[in-house]
Amino acid sequence: MKAVEILPEGYNQIYAIDLQKNKKTALLVNLLSLFIALVVAVPMHFVVPISYLFNMENEIQTYLFRFGALLALMILYMVLHEVVHGIAMKLCGTKKVKYGFTGMYAFAGSNDFYDKKSYIFIALAPVVLWGIVLAVINSFVPLEWFWVVYLIQIINLSGAAGDLFVTVKFLHLPSDILIQDYGVGMTVYSKCN
Repeated sequence: MKAVEILPEGYNQIYAIDLQKNKKTALLVNLLSLFIALVVAVPMHFVVPISYLFNMENEIQTYLFRFGALLALMILYMVLHEVVHGIAMKLCGTKKVKYGFTGMYAFAGSNDFYDKKSYIFIALAPVVLWGIVLAVINSFVPLEWFWVVYLIQIINLSGAAGDLFVTVKFLHLPSDILIQDYGVGMTVYSKCN
């Protein structure tokens, strides 16, 4: 199903989420993000110790460059994550994608309505795409750069906590749902009562 601009007749709201307004859900998603980060980071420390990130055997400029690169890559990643959401929306038929930043969250949104399968594709596209790209890059970088790339991977996985949360939630909703993701929140509609 392509994205639709107008909600079909007979659909009623069955669920809504807005992480800016619903503090309980925002806390849950942020705790999930922290949990994912720990689960991904701690075991890897025993494979490649994080001390490699702080290796100062080379000149201090190299050390500072590594941290500058990490900061720049974190910002670039946040932008690219949302761009991939937007591209996925376009692939599902959206004509106009809105991008923004709320101070806490970067977002891509639309006024369109997506079926369950399309929306799950949109939600998971960045974490899957960047997960693969970062894993490949990580396998080729020198050890002192491993954690620079791996921290971006951790941000990729833990930063997708909201996307993972709604994916699991939507899998348990009726098959006919339509989701409108306006960027800072979403509303879910169904014909089922």
